[in-house]
Amino acid sequence: MSRELRLRLVAGLGGAAAHLLLSTARFEPRGAEVYLECRRRGQPVIFVLWHGRLLPLCYWHRGQGIATLISRSADGEAIARLVARWGYRPVRGSSTRGAVPGLRELVREARAGRSLAVTPDGPRGPRQRMKLGPLAAARLTGLPLLPVAAGADRAWWFGSWDRFLVPKPFARIVLLYGTLRTVPPDAGAEELAQGAAALEEELNRLTREADDAAARR
Repeated sequence: MSRELRLRLVAGLGGAAAHLLLSTARFEPRGAEVYLECRRRGQPVIFVLWHGRLLPLCYWHRGQGIATLISRSADGEAIARLVARWGYRPVRGSSTRGAVPGLRELVREARAGRSLAVTPDGPRGPRQRMKLGPLAAARLTGLPLLPVAAGADRAWWFGSWDRFLVPKPFARIVLLYGTLRTVPPDAGAEELAQGAAALEEELNRLTREADDAAARR
């Protein structure tokens, strides 16, 4: 079997299976008013989420034309094809491969009026540790950062570096939206580092709260 055929099968069958699985879930978005108001005003944002919580959040925001940064790895190619089927615009690059071209392409997408989505602990970790990529994108584009998290009351947790969450059938999924944050265009290295630390702390707090809320009946 050729590499191209394998990628088509993974993206096609994997996407169909994920869609079927998540279509049975009950989603409970909380704190999404700020994002909905941004959409009403035509204001794009930069979603910031941990790699391990990508699947439910990607499904919930499908069909919105969001540009998302995807690794240039072989696994990334399959993911890029999958999310494209869900209405995303995949941009290839990561903190380890193609960082500068990827950031430039994100800036172009933002200037075209699209929201962005970034997983700042991908593609290889360390898990739930913030890199500077989202803040650099916010500084260059002027878009506000919006941390988002997801938790499920029943899920499979894959043993990769990111503990990838896959909700089980008919799961209850809680989505939490955080505070909009802006980065000044003249922000220096120290200000970016402080912003990254604060964003990491909020995103980890949201993730814990999403897990706790989903676990409560």
